Amino acid sequence: MRMIANFSMYPNTVMIGVSHSNRSHFKSTQFPAYTTFDNVILPAYTNINNVIGRRFVHKTSSEVLLERGSNVVSNGQLPNFPSSSYEAAMEKLSSLITRQRRGEKPPLPNKLGRMSMYLKILGLEEDMNRLKIIHVAGTKGKGSTCIFCEAILRECGFRTGVFTSPHLIDVRERFRIDGIDISEDKFLECFWDCWNQLEEKATEQLPMPPLFQFLTILSFKIFTSEQVDAAIIEVGLGGTEDSTNAIKEPTVCGITSLGMDHTEILGDTLGQIASHKAGIFKLKAPSPPPSFSFLSSEDLMSSMFLKPKVPAFTVPQPPEAMDVIIERAKELMVPLEVTEPLDCKQMKGLTLGLSGDHQFYNAALAVSLSRCWLQRTGNWEKVCQNDFQDSNLPDDFIRGLSSTHFSGRAQIVCDSSLYSDCSEIMSENCGELIFYLDGAHSPESIDACAKWFSNAVKGYKNPSHLSISVENTEESSENGHFLHESKALGQFENSSRLILLFNCLDVRNPNILLPRLVNGCSSSGIHFSRALFVPSMSKYTKVTSGASVIPSDLSGIELSWQFNLQRIWEKIVHGKEMTTLLEKDFKAESKLMLPPNEFLYDNPSKGCPSHNYFPSSAVIPSLPLTIKWLRDCVREHPSTRLQVLVTGSLHLVGDVLKLLKR
Repeated sequence: MRMIANFSMYPNTVMIGVSHSNRSHFKSTQFPAYTTFDNVILPAYTNINNVIGRRFVHKTSSEVLLERGSNVVSNGQLPNFPSSSYEAAMEKLSSLITRQRRGEKPPLPNKLGRMSMYLKILGLEEDMNRLKIIHVAGTKGKGSTCIFCEAILRECGFRTGVFTSPHLIDVRERFRIDGIDISEDKFLECFWDCWNQLEEKATEQLPMPPLFQFLTILSFKIFTSEQVDAAIIEVGLGGTEDSTNAIKEPTVCGITSLGMDHTEILGDTLGQIASHKAGIFKLKAPSPPPSFSFLSSEDLMSSMFLKPKVPAFTVPQPPEAMDVIIERAKELMVPLEVTEPLDCKQMKGLTLGLSGDHQFYNAALAVSLSRCWLQRTGNWEKVCQNDFQDSNLPDDFIRGLSSTHFSGRAQIVCDSSLYSDCSEIMSENCGELIFYLDGAHSPESIDACAKWFSNAVKGYKNPSHLSISVENTEESSENGHFLHESKALGQFENSSRLILLFNCLDVRNPNILLPRLVNGCSSSGIHFSRALFVPSMSKYTKVTSGASVIPSDLSGIELSWQFNLQRIWEKIVHGKEMTTLLEKDFKAESKLMLPPNEFLYDNPSKGCPSHNYFPSSAVIPSLPLTIKWLRDCVREHPSTRLQVLVTGSLHLVGDVLKLLKR
């Protein structure tokens, strides 16, 4: 069911309605009766058929070259930007990383005021106001929701721009044009244009912006330069004071699921966090008549009801959070709709492109946001045509939802380095080293990760374009040791070991994350054989590109955090502290030493204990060494499959993907 909260012009009046999500009435009556909308008709469609399905490309007033597989739109002129290398741009970006500790207030107040000044220097204010923006905040799933919106609107024929964070391998991942990372040339053109102008005007009172603020500005520059039809913007942190909240008039706003994260900044209650997230709600300000320099308060209030409000959507939230969101919407007289999870029946037999039950909430929110965007831009009737039924989604929506891909979120990758003919879409015969990657780093996202991983390794039919099918699974009771028996012709009994590869930032609480991960998996009958704790390659003081050299120097490496994670893990497994034994033989001169390969395969209960202690985990000093060691283990034991869950940090996931060349 879907709950709709329409706020009338009388602030104390709230109308709450309920509708069924499997009966998707996409009509303008979802908004208050008094509201009128700007019907901005985007350029007409030109029909193009391709192998992906029915798609459209907008005509433009000038000659435009569209290259399939590229996001570069050219009018015949060569880009004008300095002949600086991409790595030079990364060095400039790295210089914007502040040394501010997490939780501290920024050294310069009035972030949004400075944001406005930066945009004015770049001449982007008016151009930004012409962007048709979907603005998305939340704790969990806001990136996935943005990518779902992108896929839907692209299938509907619109040119899209998406800004998300963080990136996994290369900073250009944050800027997507028509579903593709911004090209290096286009990135450099926009980057140096912004950098040179802001650097020239920088003062003590208005210094160069911090990294995320600069990247947000750069996204506006890219999207206005690329003339996207729809700009989909993910909030960085919070909402009220986030750099993306410089957006004055979004077309529609959305809030994904809320949870306890960044509490040192947003507050330690769900209500406080919800207040920050709902800060993106907007009441479109009236434009004063040309002949008057100001309006009386009475005229101002009356004129507000002649202007369109910016609709807002959210998913079901805990009561404490929902109360705050509803109150904020009521205060601003913003039409608010609460969307229930998508009914799989609406997908006409197809599955979502992103795995996990939680994605049905994100997909439903994306459907509502995309529908509203189409309505408010005057394009809904064109898209719907005659293929829309009350009980189903439009075909374009279904194609978009089913084709969505988002790296590092419930992603399964077969290590093809072991087999030259192995494709990324896996089969039972495709390699024996499989990585399950999910950047979960909050308690709620770890719960979702545990459920997804459990379903994936047991061969459940979860919605994913990358999956591994395991039939007739039988499991032994200890050490995460599974026997997968397939009755398919030509296949043989194959044992499997489940390995956890984990790291998290020291601002996270592993005493919460690790037990929830273990409990979530064990409740589904999934048990890890071993856990490996490694430091990430990524440096939080430097922006690197996908071509950056992988560090090999282990001198001076600090592993105290990894040993702390290991102590927590061993206490979960054995129920007692193992502090002194874990670090005893790990000295500086032995950092290149790795566990013996048999460590992954031996049953400790059958071996000789050391100090009456059977370790179920190991600290490895670098991620490249870890990947190499896992590959060596598989080569020496080809009859055993290793299924490795990589989680705890998007930085760790990105580093693994970089090493796997994904």
